[in-house]
Amino acid sequence: MSGLHAPQMVINSRMLYFTWIPEDEAAVRELVPAELELSDNAQCYINQYAVDSSDDTSGFEPYSLTYAGLDVKGHDSPQGSPGRWWTHYINSNEDMAAYAAARGVPAQSGGETVLEISDGVLTATTHQNGTALIRTTATVSDDVAMIGRGQLSYLTKVDSGELINGRYPFVASMADGWEVKSMEFLDSSHPIYALRPADPLEVTWGFYSPDAAFCYPGGEGAVAA
Repeated sequence: MSGLHAPQMVINSRMLYFTWIPEDEAAVRELVPAELELSDNAQCYINQYAVDSSDDTSGFEPYSLTYAGLDVKGHDSPQGSPGRWWTHYINSNEDMAAYAAARGVPAQSGGETVLEISDGVLTATTHQNGTALIRTTATVSDDVAMIGRGQLSYLTKVDSGELINGRYPFVASMADGWEVKSMEFLDSSHPIYALRPADPLEVTWGFYSPDAAFCYPGGEGAVAA
């Protein structure tokens, strides 16, 4: 990891990112520090994405990643997106996972996230150590509905216990005709199962992008007491 110095840039990542209402609000509450207040609907988020080439990063090798967590109050980005607490971060690349973990992210390696599109249906499947954990299906099209840009706000805790807020800039084409059709949590023994959605699935926000670009990490600073 000696060659990875912050910040790093990623372009052209294939990304499925959305939020939903969980089945068990008490279970997800336990995953978030007590000093952070959940959103009123306790919504969770997930980003399943892949970076296919080292030419699409400033320093990383190709990797795939699924990260997930919960939205929290009082830590919005400058553009008004809710602050987000990471609960899971399953990466395919050990160096990338170590880079994230050094910044307080609950990063684990041994992951694989595969995104496949057939006949306008995107299937995103997350594995860890060979076990399938999450399978999401969504309709997408080749048409671009809009360009999304701005910053997202992610919160972490470093080794000292200090709460850190990082602002992560992004620019992404967002596909038209986007709709999540299903989200399956496949392994009830894995801790990420706590985030499983309510039935019926209620998606509250999201997008698919074939070319999302972002900077990692963004501008970081301590959260005021």
